[in-house]
Amino acid sequence: MGDILHPPMEQLQDLEYCIDSNPPWPETILLAFQNYILVVGTSVMIPTLLVPMMGGSDGDKARVIQTLLFVAGIKTLLQTLFGTRLPAVIGGSFAYVVPIAYIINDSSLLRIHDPHLRFMHTMRAIQGALIVASSIQIILGYSQVWGLFSRFFSPLGMAPVVGLVGLGLFQRGFPALGNCVEIGLPMLILVIGFSQYLKHIKPIRDFPIFERFPVLISVSIVWIYALILTASQAYRDKPNATQISCRTDRAGLISTAPWFKFPYPLQWGPPTFAAGHSIAMMSAVLVSMVESTGAYQAASRLAIATPPPAYVLSRGIGWQGIGIMLDGLFGTCTGSTVSVENVGLLGLTRVGSRRVVQISAGFMIFFSILGKFGAVFASIPFPIYAALYCVLFGLVGSIGLSFLQFTNMNSMRNLFITGLSLFLGISIPHFFDEYWTPHRRGLVHTNAGWFNAFLNTIFMSPPTVGLMVAVLLDNTIEVEKSKKDRGMPWWAKFRTFRGDNRNEEFYTLPFNLNRFFPPT
Repeated sequence: MGDILHPPMEQLQDLEYCIDSNPPWPETILLAFQNYILVVGTSVMIPTLLVPMMGGSDGDKARVIQTLLFVAGIKTLLQTLFGTRLPAVIGGSFAYVVPIAYIINDSSLLRIHDPHLRFMHTMRAIQGALIVASSIQIILGYSQVWGLFSRFFSPLGMAPVVGLVGLGLFQRGFPALGNCVEIGLPMLILVIGFSQYLKHIKPIRDFPIFERFPVLISVSIVWIYALILTASQAYRDKPNATQISCRTDRAGLISTAPWFKFPYPLQWGPPTFAAGHSIAMMSAVLVSMVESTGAYQAASRLAIATPPPAYVLSRGIGWQGIGIMLDGLFGTCTGSTVSVENVGLLGLTRVGSRRVVQISAGFMIFFSILGKFGAVFASIPFPIYAALYCVLFGLVGSIGLSFLQFTNMNSMRNLFITGLSLFLGISIPHFFDEYWTPHRRGLVHTNAGWFNAFLNTIFMSPPTVGLMVAVLLDNTIEVEKSKKDRGMPWWAKFRTFRGDNRNEEFYTLPFNLNRFFPPT
């Protein structure tokens, strides 16, 4: 027993660059481009799923992808400058798919026979719902209500929530990779090989190129391999689903994307507003708040920062609400959340620099305006991204579990809460997900469609279910008796901005703005 000594560590030590330290400029730019390539995956998948259901063409899909990436760049810059200031990319969220599907299947919109006209009217309805729903997040953030609620969090309560932010996305991992194993499996093997087994090999000027750029190198190799398979007609007689997953020329983006297009607010026309649509969308806003809270905790650990204090967390949630309002104004077809895959990339590359993420936001804006160039990267087959997700989502999940080091895991109370939160956080959403399709109402199917969408969205989110179970049990079972076991002595000093001297270094606003917006 004397040889087993792994004391709890407030900050990870096995990282090269923290939130405020920056790699050399050439390395920074390549790392930023690597972040951009990663965020393209979700930015393509959501419009690819939703735009055809709305009646949109490939050209409409290309414009929505451009808009989504453009707004993601703006939101990421705002978040890293004025929000939590953590190196977190703010991108599109799958949490909004259920309420958006409810809006798409609204009978008043389905009665429009012309597909393009139906697409335009549906987009405006989604925009109106996003604009109204964003007010919830803005109010909860800037009023500090979310920060007050976070006082019920503890390391024990956060561990399953952050863990489920990563592990709860398992369906986007190997099940999606399996749609094209001949591309996805080599990608998975290469990423693991470069990032773990070859990370100490430094072929260029004593620089760990395989550790820093495993995504760029692996994607380049497998993408070329996929292009060769496509050009050699390897999928000529395969089913259509296989061709869509494996071929590099089935996205329909390069031919339809404009050379130059500057997204602007209300480009689809004036938003339309309906109470039912807005209430349904509010469920996704609540879910994205929970998911982002968990992702911020993971990002802070991977950036060698302290856990964000309640004030900083509320500030970030408020700015994220403004981001969702921008989604509604520009028409991105979905709302916002922290990109979990990009958080995982901080750990994979061991670079938690804020500057890298800010420059990646510049790439998002630049390539979204130059449509053809962005469409080239958007043609990467999704199984390539699914292989990356297997590694990156798993890494974020393990960061969540690392919070358990500050708790007493020899306590049956803690073991019970952790196990039940993780199990129900995976089991309940999977049960709800089995009953839901874009054209069915899901497990909750009353006559009120907005109510169905609201509950289905909440209970299809693993981190949200995990938060409800973990926080409820952690704050009702032997609370006073178990303060030390829950990890509260360590956690308490990070509740307030001035509770730890390092908070000022990591989270102070730029341009001396803290003089005008002092921490509360």
